[in-house]
Amino acid sequence: MAKILFLHGWTSIPGGVKPTYLAQNGHEVINPALDDDDFAAAVQTAQAEYDQHEPDVIVGSSRGGAVAMNIESKDTPLVLLCPAWKKWGTAATVKPNTTILHSRQDDVVPFANSEELIANSGLPSSALIEIGTDHRLADPEPLAKMLEACEDGRG
Repeated sequence: MAKILFLHGWTSIPGGVKPTYLAQNGHEVINPALDDDDFAAAVQTAQAEYDQHEPDVIVGSSRGGAVAMNIESKDTPLVLLCPAWKKWGTAATVKPNTTILHSRQDDVVPFANSEELIANSGLPSSALIEIGTDHRLADPEPLAKMLEACEDGRG
C-alpha cells in the first residue's frame, strides 16, 4: 500500500473518480481541497499536506499537476495527468522520477505541452505515456495505468 497525495484539477473536487479508484485499490489517498481561484493558496495547501503526510507518490491532475510541480517534494515520484503547467505556476521542468499520462485527444491541455515538458526536463520519451481519449482520463484504461504508475513509482 502506498500513501498517495492526490491533487485534483481545476473545478474538480476531492473524492472524484481517480482518487476513489486509487483508494479502492488499497492505497491511502490524501485528497485535499485546493483553492480554484488562488494558485498560490493551492500550492500552500498541497505543500502543507505533503509536509504533514510525507506521501510515497504525488498524483497531480491537470491544474493539480501544475500544483505538484510547484511544491517542494524532495525525491517523491510524481504521476502527472495532463499537467496544465503552461497555464499555472512557474515550474517548467519536472524531476527524473516523473511519469506523465496524457491523451493526444485532450481538448483542454495540448498533448504537445507534455512533450515539451519531457524535453525541458531531459527525460526519456518513455516518461510520457499516451493514453485515454480525453482530458479527464477517467476511463478504465487510464485509471489502471495511473494505478500502475503509482505502484511502480514508489519502488
